[in-house]
Amino acid sequence: MSDWTVNYHRDLEKEIRRLPRQYIRRILEAIENLALNPYPPSSKKTQGHDLWRVRVGVYRILYQIDEENQVINTYRLGHRRGVYRNL
Repeated sequence: MSDWTVNYHRDLEKEIRRLPRQYIRRILEAIENLALNPYPPSSKKTQGHDLWRVRVGVYRILYQIDEENQVINTYRLGHRRGVYRNL
């Protein structure tokens, strides 16, 4: 199985810096693990959108999968309470 390319949304770095320190490493690991497996067991497809989500504690990483080009586009990162608003 070949590795996938992960593209970071331009606002993702800013969102990561706002997180509590205890979550930053775990979230970065989860994003990098998507390059190995874009469909980890903890991932789910979001309803009504062409996005997937992976859970890291109380935070969610939303991403899009481009099967043809083997690219993962990160879309949004945030607390489970508000990450799905304004999709």
